[in-house]
Amino acid sequence: MEVDLPEQENSPVKQVALTVDTTDDTSLPAVTFRMWVLGIVCCVLLSFLNQFFWYRTEPLSITGISAQVAVVPLGHLMAKTISTRVFFKDSLLEFSLNPGPFNVKEHVLITIFANAGANSVYATHIMSAVKLFYHRKFTFLVAFIVMMTTQVLGFGIAGLFRQFLVEPAEMWWPSNLVQVSLYNALHEKEKRPKGGLTRTQFFVIAMICSFGYYIFPGYLFPMLTSLSWVCWVFPNSILAHQLGSGMKGLGLGAFALDWSTAVSYLGSPLASPWFATANVAAGYVMLMYIVGPIAYWLNIYKAKTFPIYSNKLFTFAGTIYKVEDIVNSNFQLDHDAYSRNGQLYLSIMFAMSYGIGFACLTATLTHCFLFHGREVWESIRSSRSNKKVDIHAKLMKSYRQVPQWWFICILVVNFVLVTIACVYYQPQLQLPWWGVLAAFGISLIYTLPIGILQATTGQQPGLNVITEYIIGYAYPGRPVANMCFKVYGYISMTQAMTFLQDFKLGHYMKIPPRSMFMAQVLGTILSTIVYLGTGWWLMSDIPHLCDPSLLPKGSQWTCPMDTVFYDASVIWGLIGPQRIFGNLGVYSSINWFFLVGAIVPVFVWLAHRKFPNQKWIRLINMPVMLSATSMMPPATATNYTTWLALAFISGFFMFRYRQDWWKRYNYVLSGALDAGLAFMGVILFFCLGATTIDWWGSNLDGCPLASCPTAKGVSIDGCPVH
Repeated sequence: MEVDLPEQENSPVKQVALTVDTTDDTSLPAVTFRMWVLGIVCCVLLSFLNQFFWYRTEPLSITGISAQVAVVPLGHLMAKTISTRVFFKDSLLEFSLNPGPFNVKEHVLITIFANAGANSVYATHIMSAVKLFYHRKFTFLVAFIVMMTTQVLGFGIAGLFRQFLVEPAEMWWPSNLVQVSLYNALHEKEKRPKGGLTRTQFFVIAMICSFGYYIFPGYLFPMLTSLSWVCWVFPNSILAHQLGSGMKGLGLGAFALDWSTAVSYLGSPLASPWFATANVAAGYVMLMYIVGPIAYWLNIYKAKTFPIYSNKLFTFAGTIYKVEDIVNSNFQLDHDAYSRNGQLYLSIMFAMSYGIGFACLTATLTHCFLFHGREVWESIRSSRSNKKVDIHAKLMKSYRQVPQWWFICILVVNFVLVTIACVYYQPQLQLPWWGVLAAFGISLIYTLPIGILQATTGQQPGLNVITEYIIGYAYPGRPVANMCFKVYGYISMTQAMTFLQDFKLGHYMKIPPRSMFMAQVLGTILSTIVYLGTGWWLMSDIPHLCDPSLLPKGSQWTCPMDTVFYDASVIWGLIGPQRIFGNLGVYSSINWFFLVGAIVPVFVWLAHRKFPNQKWIRLINMPVMLSATSMMPPATATNYTTWLALAFISGFFMFRYRQDWWKRYNYVLSGALDAGLAFMGVILFFCLGATTIDWWGSNLDGCPLASCPTAKGVSIDGCPVH
């Protein structure tokens, strides 16, 4: 039965009204044999690929959009070739392997499975830090419990906030409209345009080109991942290397001819709207070319004693801090050893990135209150009174809803399991039972305000810094406890956002809620198992994984993301914020960034009130601007310059001047580049293993002096003494 409601009942959000279909065909089957096969294959494949590329110098994230595009020809092929025979006809068990043409609803559920595989399992960082960096015991069972519970706990939290963040029309989740548009395009009856290509033909050609090209940056010519030509012009100048290095410096003029460099940390540049790109660019320029360099050349925090940009931890003399010397047999801080070794120091860019992170936390709250306070209140009122219901909510009433007690059961079971695990495996996890309760409380408190911000602006600030800060003060000297608290306090909320976004996607596409529930739960469980198995295998199979000092020259297995996670466990967990950012620490003045972040959105709001006709002022989003560089480090200047260049070409030039091409091929191109790169990357690994070619083109950056200190009298191997 096709349901169609009056147009005046459409969504009050213009973007939704223009994009999302206002009809629903309730006869379309969603749970089919095709859905199970393609969904499970996509989930397993994306989970394996994303974990496989996790440890590489340029980690690649294969998004669900790749699978969304790739499964369309496979779905149509299965619809044409599989038998249409009906089994157990005229009984309750009646079913068919091929119930008709491949349809959009089963396509959505396949993508939900794929999204579960595309969303990384953050708790893998704990396993990597303990096993590869601290070289301590962390059993497979403990890793499984931590990874599974952190992923599924957020599902229970999401269920509690559905009525506030999914059902109201004002909670429109902007990023979902990209996928909705792509579904509409992929399921149109497409004819090959005169002199052009269909989307499927374009996808195949682009994927083959991406597949063939990646052998150069992936193996034969790794320098393509960061071309820092300034260093080649001035090979003996430390200043030139600091300015020009794309991986260890400010990246002036640095760029990459490698898709993986562009998408490693910021996602696909082809999916970024111009407004968001401009805010990211402003935030990047502010840190890399204003705040960071000024602090360095003023020698704040003895910045010239250390590299200008590094994710390493240093001693007062500029040498690498030997963390293993300050860890006792109980895997806690050895206070006497720490006193002998002295305080820990950070590169100036690393320290400033933490300051920007502090500012982002308070700016998010201020911005949300000033610019979205009324929307928040109206959304809560409409949710409670149920007066403001749009056409999509009315259409969804045709389906059986998921009972609230299902989500509560998931929440309770996971919470009890985590608490028992923390008590029983206390030597490995270190986190006490009250830490589990506190982490869970933080996640619950922040889910609604951050969910409203993401549902109305498309941006999600992270809680990782504030969770580290809290447990670091409350329970210092225990690195694993700090990591576990961060994961349960931060990732549970992040997972809740992911599930809520998928709920809203199903809401727009009119997917039966119980089918969505099934796909989300099973996809999450399956992807977690694959992530764990892949990570455990790589740790066992690759010698010296994550240790650049022992890896062959040019090796890609340097684990930049895990290195930063490990560094954070040392800073916030082992040593503790009191000794680094508190009264006892070198970086105590960085706490002023909290105040700065709370104030700057006020100026934007006042400017908007003063000049209401200047619409560009409202587009200034301080939380987005401040969170733009939240991935630096491990992200480098080349990642940002390459991403910004491609995002400008796609979101500004192509969207404005070649809109027909953009509408037809933009997202298809993004998925094809992801898919081709991923397949070649896996083939290179299985055919060539961890081997590398040692020649000039194997040097990833070509700027060896970028890591040299410039303070007088500081001597580091390979660097000139000033």
